[in-house]
Amino acid sequence: MTMKSLRISENQRFLTYEDGTPFFWLGDTAWELIHKLNREEVDEYLLHRADLKFNVIQTVILAESNGLSNGNAYGKLPLKQNAGGFYDPGLPDTDGANHYWHHVDYVIDRAASLGLYVALLPTWGDKFHLKHGTGPEIFNEQNAAIYGRWVGERYKDRPNVIWVLGGDRPLVTFDHFAIIRAMAQGLREGDQGRHLMTYHPAGCQSSSHQLHHETWLDFNMIQSGHGERLTASHRMVMEDYNKTPTKPTLDAEPCYEDIPIGFRPENGYFDASDVRTAAYYAVFSGAFGHTYGHHSIWSMTLIPGDNYLMHWRDALSRPGAAQMQHLRTLMEAYPDLDRVPDQSLLESNHSGANYMAATRGRDYVMIYSPNGLAASVVMGKIAGDQVRAAWYDPRNGRFIEAGRFSNSRIQVFQPPTSGRGSDWVLLLETVLE
Repeated sequence: MTMKSLRISENQRFLTYEDGTPFFWLGDTAWELIHKLNREEVDEYLLHRADLKFNVIQTVILAESNGLSNGNAYGKLPLKQNAGGFYDPGLPDTDGANHYWHHVDYVIDRAASLGLYVALLPTWGDKFHLKHGTGPEIFNEQNAAIYGRWVGERYKDRPNVIWVLGGDRPLVTFDHFAIIRAMAQGLREGDQGRHLMTYHPAGCQSSSHQLHHETWLDFNMIQSGHGERLTASHRMVMEDYNKTPTKPTLDAEPCYEDIPIGFRPENGYFDASDVRTAAYYAVFSGAFGHTYGHHSIWSMTLIPGDNYLMHWRDALSRPGAAQMQHLRTLMEAYPDLDRVPDQSLLESNHSGANYMAATRGRDYVMIYSPNGLAASVVMGKIAGDQVRAAWYDPRNGRFIEAGRFSNSRIQVFQPPTSGRGSDWVLLLETVLE
């Protein structure tokens, strides 16, 4: 499949293909994909995700789980050691016919053959800011630039690559900022500026917090995280949306399906209802797309336990993953680069778990009700004397028609069902006479 390069839209709110048509990011988190899976398993995973209409895979070259010292599925390491015995970013190991970087090539190219973009981290964050994890810290300003330039050059002709710096780490010291800027500059020099670039931050943060004004940062990336049952995705997206200069944003690491809430199994686990709510909240609040994640898939878990409930292969078919395609289907049915979040569509709103999120385009309105409570809608925000109403089911992607209504005053719309897990999207469209 021929892949098109991605660009930032003219209004700086969305991503588009190089021809200007909208690109809705539906990502999956597979951090350990390159590091742990062999080619047959890579094929299995990517085919499954393509079938579920994902179009972006988030993964890492220098992986978190001992990615420097533990070989990939073929026992190959990404870097050589220097004379001091340290893994050296300036010494990529390309010896032999089936080296580590050939496997990276394979993942990127196989993804492209299936129409998938790869949001690619050159390294996980523990390699420049240990904080927690295994490290070791191997980057400085000089070798970060060398490594970035080499990686950028290697993949400059792959249009399905999106660069993601960072890797679950805040920038704390001057050296941290210097390393990231040097790596970004190296990537730009190596790939001749052909790919978009962003930063994956620590939990409950956005790249905008520290990097919004960096010229290399094309769009913001949020990790709303896994700490609290009630998602903060909508608040974080809205904060990014209102920043200047204007940059696109998305939640690229919300609550994972089947991850312990707050990382403590005794708290229970996030489920499909949680991941749907995080997704619709974020997109209706102004995000240009969304990323799903499963706790056993990002880690490519083999042995289940309290923290990782299942084998990665069993996790492929969890309900939340299958339901993400309905978000993409809905948004691509209204490919409107003028779409805006608009909470003024709601006469009143709820707080906490019943908060509703609203968005509109030129001739449509969408309102997400997470638990099926009625929406009191301020009409007249879109054109037309009448609107056609329907309920969209995020669990199966089906519409239930709700009739025609006057496009004036306040109208109250009651979803078909209510209760936890009974989330609905109200769709109002201008009636064309």
